Amino acid sequence: MNRSPDHLIEITPEILLKAYAAGIFPMAEDADDPSLFWVEPRERGIIPLDGFHMSKRLARTVRSDHFEVRVDRDFDGVIAGCAAPGMDREKTWISRRIRELYGELFDAGYCHTVEVYRENRLVGGLYGVRLNGAFFGESMFHTERDASKVALVHLVARLRRGGFSLLDTQFVTSHLAQFGAVEVPRRTYKQMLRHAMDHGAEWNVWPRGQIVSGEEALAAIAAR
Repeated sequence: MNRSPDHLIEITPEILLKAYAAGIFPMAEDADDPSLFWVEPRERGIIPLDGFHMSKRLARTVRSDHFEVRVDRDFDGVIAGCAAPGMDREKTWISRRIRELYGELFDAGYCHTVEVYRENRLVGGLYGVRLNGAFFGESMFHTERDASKVALVHLVARLRRGGFSLLDTQFVTSHLAQFGAVEVPRRTYKQMLRHAMDHGAEWNVWPRGQIVSGEEALAAIAAR
């Protein structure tokens, strides 16, 4: 994995978008680190949108609408949830600078959230960056079982229905592997990225503010 520091150049939202289009992304060492470094993994994690896997149990949970799913309503809540210590992590790389940069991208319409609620409480979600036909997943969280998984299912449904060709996960974890995430060599990833950059896609394939049911999400994933 290649890393390069940012001390020679001030990272702006515009530079950040150019970096994603070139196949690199920023990270911080920890939440208190004011600096960022650029990352370009030799093996890149992706979830093939036509090869998404989910268990029958998860499909039943999605279909039951036990959770309510919305998008782009509470960026601050989602990134705070992603930055909070959890069962699977003791610290976070989401620094104040990361929050500010992605908050600006959210305001500009390039960063998006998928939010999962139960009884009007935010209990899970994810956020990432959208550019043309690519979605670059950044982080996810949950405070109730399956909440982040439901968010991912709804994300994939939206991307498939909207004509996206690339779902970038940066790395592959055991959690993501169960959904079909795989590693591809940097050269292969760059080819996939170029294709995604050359083709448009639609994020708001459901009207903004509409609550998408689990049945609708599963139908979008199953459609060919």
